[in-house]
Amino acid sequence: MKYWKEIRAGLIAIFSIVVLVAGINFLKGNSFFGGDEEYHAYFPNTGQLMVSNNVTVNGVIVGHVTNIEYISKNTESKKVKVSFNIQNTDVKIPKRSYVEIGSVDLFSKGLMLHLNGDISKGYYKTGDELPGILSVDVISQVKAYADPISQKVQAAMTSVDKMINSLSAFWDTTATSEIKGSMLEIKLAIKKLGSAAQEIEQLAGEGRVKFDKIMNNIESITLNIKKSNEDIKSIIGNTKKLTDDIVTSEYKETISAAKKTITTVNEMLVDIKDGKGTLAKLIHDEALYNELVKTNKDLQNLVTDLQQNPHRYIHMSVFGSKVKGVELSPVEEKKLKKVLDSIPE
Repeated sequence: MKYWKEIRAGLIAIFSIVVLVAGINFLKGNSFFGGDEEYHAYFPNTGQLMVSNNVTVNGVIVGHVTNIEYISKNTESKKVKVSFNIQNTDVKIPKRSYVEIGSVDLFSKGLMLHLNGDISKGYYKTGDELPGILSVDVISQVKAYADPISQKVQAAMTSVDKMINSLSAFWDTTATSEIKGSMLEIKLAIKKLGSAAQEIEQLAGEGRVKFDKIMNNIESITLNIKKSNEDIKSIIGNTKKLTDDIVTSEYKETISAAKKTITTVNEMLVDIKDGKGTLAKLIHDEALYNELVKTNKDLQNLVTDLQQNPHRYIHMSVFGSKVKGVELSPVEEKKLKKVLDSIPE
């Protein structure tokens, strides 16, 4: 053929272009032949995510990040638009699923797809927007944990540095001489403690000898008491018996007499309460009491009159003459004599 070389060159060029486009799409995360489902989500920043990073579900790669775009007019939470595809035809994204930018491992980033288990709400379609969240990476977590510790270490180092500076300022010739003096005093104190310990040991030895003597004397006393144990028991037994007999006899007699006395007093109180006897009548009979008071008063008047006017009651004769007075019978004279005898001188 006349134009075979030209046709072959054209075919090769077309094939190369197709391979180049397919390779570029592959490098971007697209399939060779296209047809992948495209989705997108918004984030406040990329979180170090790059184009062609993997999209994973439970750690399995199901797609790639195809585009990252900065949109200045959006709010702070939606400044970055991340587009991704799903190359696995078996993966369907239910409603209320979301994507998360995070660390796939210690060094690489990725887009993790979290599928909702509830499929009753349906599935997202190609081109839909999924909710996106930005997780804290491992380095940020380590940094957040290490920063407070680093600050504390720095503060501690500052304190140590100040202390070292203070010690350096103190450590001069004067401080050295003072330390030497202190060490000498400590040495002398230790020497004195050694001497005191020796004296204490000597005193302890003397005290031990005295203590041994005291213990020997106590042992001798206890031995003598042990030998006299039977005699002591006999003396104590006799004393106990004697005191028991004395206490028993006197106590019984005293208790018996007291009981009799109490019984007599109780009977007398009962009789007085019931109005029996002279004492009860004297207590309960007001008329008798009044008569006694009147009789006593009359008697006092009689005695007074008798002292003042004895001639009224006694016949006396002087030189044969008689003093007239009240004539008394022998019985009345006897009663009057008894009354006069009862008056104290």
